[in-house]
Formats: sequence, C-alpha cells, structure tokens
Amino acid sequence: MSDAATVPTHCPYCALQCGMSLRPTGVPELPAEVVERTDFPVNRGALCGKGRTAPSVLSSRVRLTEPLVRRPDTGTLEPASWEEALSAVAEGLRRTRADHGPDAVGVFGGGGLTNEKAYTLGKFARLVLGTSQIDYNGRFCMSSAAAAHQRAFGLDRGLPFPLEDVPRTGCVILVGSNLAETMPPALRYLTELKENGGKLIVVDPRRTRTAEQADLHLAPRPGTDLALALGMLHLVVAEGRVDEDFVRERTDGWEGARAGAMSHWPEQVERITGVSVPQLREAVAMFCDAENAMVLTARGPEQQSKGTDTVGAWINLCLATGRAGRPLNGYGCLTGQGNGQGGREHGQKADQLPGYRKLDDPAARAHVAGVWGVSPESLPGPGRSAYELLDALGRDVRALLLMGSNPVVSAPRAAHVEERLRSLDFLAVADVVLSETAELADVVLPVTQWAEETGTMTNLEGRVLLRRRALTPPPGVRSDLEVLHGLAGLLGWEKGFPTDPEEVFEELRRASAGGPADYAGISYRRIEEERGVFWPCPDEEHAGTPRLFLERFATADGRARFVPVVHRPAAEETDADYPVVLTTGRVVSQYQSGAQTRRVEELNAAAPGPFVELHPRLAKRLGVAEGEALAVVSRRGRAVAPARITTAIRPDTVFMPFHWYGEGRANTLVNPALDPVSRMPEFKVCAVRLEVVAEAG
Repeated sequence: MSDAATVPTHCPYCALQCGMSLRPTGVPELPAEVVERTDFPVNRGALCGKGRTAPSVLSSRVRLTEPLVRRPDTGTLEPASWEEALSAVAEGLRRTRADHGPDAVGVFGGGGLTNEKAYTLGKFARLVLGTSQIDYNGRFCMSSAAAAHQRAFGLDRGLPFPLEDVPRTGCVILVGSNLAETMPPALRYLTELKENGGKLIVVDPRRTRTAEQADLHLAPRPGTDLALALGMLHLVVAEGRVDEDFVRERTDGWEGARAGAMSHWPEQVERITGVSVPQLREAVAMFCDAENAMVLTARGPEQQSKGTDTVGAWINLCLATGRAGRPLNGYGCLTGQGNGQGGREHGQKADQLPGYRKLDDPAARAHVAGVWGVSPESLPGPGRSAYELLDALGRDVRALLLMGSNPVVSAPRAAHVEERLRSLDFLAVADVVLSETAELADVVLPVTQWAEETGTMTNLEGRVLLRRRALTPPPGVRSDLEVLHGLAGLLGWEKGFPTDPEEVFEELRRASAGGPADYAGISYRRIEEERGVFWPCPDEEHAGTPRLFLERFATADGRARFVPVVHRPAAEETDADYPVVLTTGRVVSQYQSGAQTRRVEELNAAAPGPFVELHPRLAKRLGVAEGEALAVVSRRGRAVAPARITTAIRPDTVFMPFHWYGEGRANTLVNPALDPVSRMPEFKVCAVRLEVVAEAG
C-alpha cells in the first residue's frame, strides 16, 4: 500500500481502542501524525495524551530496528542478522525440548497482541513446541472478572452492552476504576450519565479524579470490596428491594447467595470496610430507586486473592435487583489492555483454545484439532497460569519465548520474577523496544508496531475492530507473524503459520465457529463497513450481538447463577511490623509497564517517575515532607520514591503507580497470592511499613 494516504486506525494502548487516523510524514524521527477521527462511536474523536503521542514510539530513535544476540565472549547484546537470530532462537528452543521435554519450554504472551498474533502464538506453542506452558499478562488484568462472568452468566465478555448504553441508565456503581486517568475518553460517558439525571457511585480507597465526579464516593479499606457488596445486598434484602419475579424466572441459587449476604449486617460491614452504615443505605437507595442501573468493575476488586468472589458479589447484587439481562442494566468489566478481551479468547491462556473453548473439553479439542489438521490427542493439556509460569522459570521451565510483555516491571513480586528470568537457560523476546525484560534476553527480535501492520483487536465492548497498516516498517523489522512463521519452519513446520494477517483471521473464524466467542461471521470487509462487529456472530447473515443476555443467559438452561460468597481477609493483613496497606495503580500519562510511554518526552514531562501517595496524618506521624524520599517495605522487598501528601487517600493506606523500573518499582512489593479460581495475583493490597530515607552524606 502507499504511505501517502491518511489511514483510519485505532490507538495502540487501552481497551477502548479509540478511533484515530494516521497521516504519514516521511520523517524518520516522527513517521506519522495523528488526525482526529470522529466517525468511530467509542471515542467520537477524543484522545488522551497517550493516544495523541503514540506515533512517537515509531521513531527510529527509540525503537528496535535490528535483531540482537548475546555474544558469549562479551555477554552483551549485539546486532545480528535475522538468519542468525532466528536460528539461535530455534536452536535454544529445540535443545531445551530435547534435553528436558516439551514442557520445559514456555511461551508468555501479551494483551496488546492482535487476535491474529494471539491465535498464532497459541497454535505455535501447542503444535510446534508441544508445550502446555503458555499464558499471558492478561491473567494479571481481568481474569477474576472473566471467571465470575463464566460462573454467573456462562459467558465472559467484558461489557455485555455497548458503552453508548451507560449514559442512558439511571445509576452506575463504578468499583475500583479511575477512568479519568486510565481511559480518559470514556469519562464522557459518566459525565453524560449525570447530565441525563443519572447517579454515579464510585468505590475507591482514593478520592481520584473520577471519584470527584461522583454523587457518592465510598472509600473502603483496600481488600474489603467483597464485604461492601455483601453489605449492600444485605440491605437490599432487609429493605424488601429484591426483584422476586426476576429472581424466580431468570436465576438459580438465590437462597445460598441470600444466606451469605444476611451474615454481613451493615454495622459489621462498617467495621470491616470503614464505609459508614448511612453511606451504605444511601448507595442502596440510589441503586435501587433508579429505573435502570449498572455495576462496572475494574482492577480494584479484581486484583485480589478473592477477586472472583468479589466480582461475584457485585453480580449477585445485580441479579437480586433485576439489574441484568435487561436493556440499560447489567454487570460489566472494564477490560484494561488493548486486546485483553481477544487475547484471552483465542489461545494465549493456559487453559483455553480459540473461540474461548476449554482445553480440557474433548469436543473443543476435536474441533480445533480438525481446523489445525492434527489429532486431538496430540494437543497438550492445560498448563500453569501466568505467575505460576514465571515462578517456575529456571527450574521446571528452562527456556522461554516472550512476546509483547515486560514482566520485569509488570509482574507481582517483580524482583523475584527478574531473578527467575535471569536463571533461564535461554530467553528470547520479541518486542518493539528494548524493554527491561528484553535487556535480559539471549536473543531480541525487533517487531512491527500497530501502525506498521494490519490486524484485529477486540475492545472492552466485545467489538472486533480492524487496525490497518499505515506505514512501511523499517527494513530491519519483521512482524510477529513472520517471526512465528520463520521459527515454525526452522522447527519442522513448513505449513500452517501464514504471515498474512487476513489469512490467519480466516482460519481463526473457522477455529472459533460454534464456540462461546464465535467470530465465524466476522470478516475484514464487515469490520470496515460496520465500524466493528460485536461477537458472538455465528455467520455472515448475523448482525452481531451488541447486547447479551436479553432473552437468556449463556448457561445450559438460560438461567443466571447466583454464587454464594462470604467475606474473607486479604492474603496478607497489616500487623505491628507492617502496619500500612499498599495499593497500586496507574497515572494518566503512562501505560502499563511504561516500556513505550516512558520513551515519549511529553508523557515523561507530565509523569517523570514513581511516587508514594499518603495522607497528611500518616506523613506527620512519620515526619516526612512533600517530595522527601520515602521507602516502602514489604515482606518481598523495598521501593523508594518521593512522598506525595494528599487528603485524597485513606490515612491507613498508601498508593504507588507501577510503571517504573529501578528503586521505585512498585511491583517489587506486591503479594503474588493467587485467587483460587482465576489465578489472579493480589496486586491491590499488601502490608507494608514506611521508612524516611536519610539524605546521603
């Protein structure tokens, strides 16, 4: 294609996948400029700073443009040819497999990979490598909500309705989300909700920019969202607000859920959460008095060792009040990563096959094996979840192929994960920049970026989108599909790994057909013509499904399931040695591990480094002033960053953003305790102590 035209595409960052257009400039330092695109319904032209500056990472000054191989004589990464680099990767994987078996080789993917890449990576792991050891960083982002969705509704799609429905409902409870900083263009939906007379309740231990927009802000102690939801359901029952007809006609399991809620009386919930009984009553009144209402959750309640049950409790609240399976009502998860939804649907997760099929389901194995032209028996079984896979590196898993992730910064107990990565016999990383994880690799493969390749993404609404190639990539760069094609050929698979993304997508359609996430009726042509198509879409005559569950839920009998849950403490509570709660999150000018956004001057000027947010009362007790260095110490390590003193946080809690490496790496501190269902680590709550750092000299 020509680089002369302005090309409609989508932002490379979060799961909104905002529409934008790119105009090539022909200047290597900034190869393209962003042009507003108002025709895409999700953002209607609006972009945050990250989206506006996204072309900066396309610059040859900050990105990788040639393969790197670690030289045994110097121990340093040095430029190499593609032939040498791919041969080194193939040999490292082949040797490990021969010496230690297929499960000694691991694959770790990312929630930013296109559907085509996620699909091919899963296929490569299971066919070419024959390993069960594949997972991806999306396990850290929305897996608890996915598990709760499955238990209650029989299907996981982040939002079962389009974002355009949010301003038209009557009340939204937003739990553990700071949209103003994580997805700024989405904040307009909450603004419009209020303009339309609707009410907004925000649940967050910090008074964030989003919480400032709320009609009611509830600030529970981190790790107590489950008790809060149960306390609200208790009041729903006690005040006679249960929608008995809906419960009887469209659900099962109410008695067990009711019993769990009734053991959490409001005064007890106040002691656990710090949210007063009058506030609880006000929240219930706002939610139930509205004609229609929604609950939206994000990482706050999900990144806990009881995240699945916590989300389940909020779903129970929706079901008990009839706020599900009806227009302008429902529960939804605000998916974080750009393709966190599609990435988990098509084969990157340890227990799933394309189409959101379960790897241990014989029928699912037979269908996908048929598309791939292999026997079902040849497919490996489920493997380790993301953190468990990283924890096994250097021991059970001896070699790793990693694409589109930076776990040295983003993983829980990050210093330990860095140590495990260093202990590997062999590490290969495919990325667009030399991330902190890539710096540890034996081979680094420079791959194309969002603007240099075509592929589909699935946004938080379940809308499948098409990102069109707008630029010719630098000559020393190849696409991830070309990388996997080359490696497959070197490892004996001459066919089955095409490099054309549309050809891959056509195979993905067949592999997903009949599965829960059915893309069979979606084509590149339809996506372009319709500005995205909502799955499930089983055939080309089907219009797609913007709104799920209106007639029946996706369970065998069409009825939603209440799941009985009770509150339990976090995996690690505070004590005399570690008396303060740490919670983590994001800031508006950085994204995830910061591997890309930390290379953009404008974003770094706005958010140059980590900080520790604490309440004035806590600061006074410690004797720390604004901007002074403060050490945060947990049972797993120590991080140091400047103090930021504000009344916007609870006095018993501190907050750190997690975008940076070095001494301010927040994820050094967090607890990798896992949810028993989703295997989600407990990023959002751990016990710490604070130490004022004396000035040197």
